[in-house]
Order: sequence, then structure tokens, then C-alpha cells
Amino acid sequence: MKTEKPNYFDLVYQVVREIPTGRVCSYGAIAHYLGLKSGARMVGYAMNAAHTLPDVPAHRVVNRNGILTGKHHFETPTRMQELLESEGVHVENDKIQNFEELFWDPEQGLKL
Repeated sequence: MKTEKPNYFDLVYQVVREIPTGRVCSYGAIAHYLGLKSGARMVGYAMNAAHTLPDVPAHRVVNRNGILTGKHHFETPTRMQELLESEGVHVENDKIQNFEELFWDPEQGLKL
């Protein structure tokens, strides 16, 4: 009997959909929460593929230092920052200001 493997991208998207407006999460925190062996890179691949999905707020996922490393995958290089700022997140030089305060940890916020 063959067991079906989970679709990791869908699992990542489920977590990303839960990031509250005005908050951010890191690739690594999502990977850790999901127990992904390939870690943050797999979450990055999922985010790169998510920009056409209107219900996945990919702009809320940044690197572990709060840097907008995924900005080049949006329709314009400034779109990620614009979306974050529309939610009240202050960004300077591609870095989230007050990152520690705005960081949302799925380990604390979710019980999937």
C-alpha cells in the first residue's frame, strides 16, 4: 500500500496564511514548525511559487534577519515593501524595522 506524501508547498501555504496582518515570519521558522528536512530553502521555493496565489501573503515571509530577500520575485522590486508598509510595517534599506517585535512564531501562534 502506497502512502501519499504531503504536499510541502501546501503545508507552507497553510502556515503563511495564518501570519497576522502587520506581522512577519521567517523561512526558517516556518520550516522548523513543519519539520521540513530541507529547511528554509524549501519554504523559499514555495514562496517563489506563491506570488500568483492571491490568498497567500508571501510578502510577510522574510529571512531570519528581517531582510526582504524575496522581493525580486514580486511583480516589481518594490512591491513586497509596499505591501508590508500598507500593513504598518516599517522597512528601511530592505530590512524590517523592529523585526523582533513584529516576528510571528508559528510555534506559538499555531496548533495545526
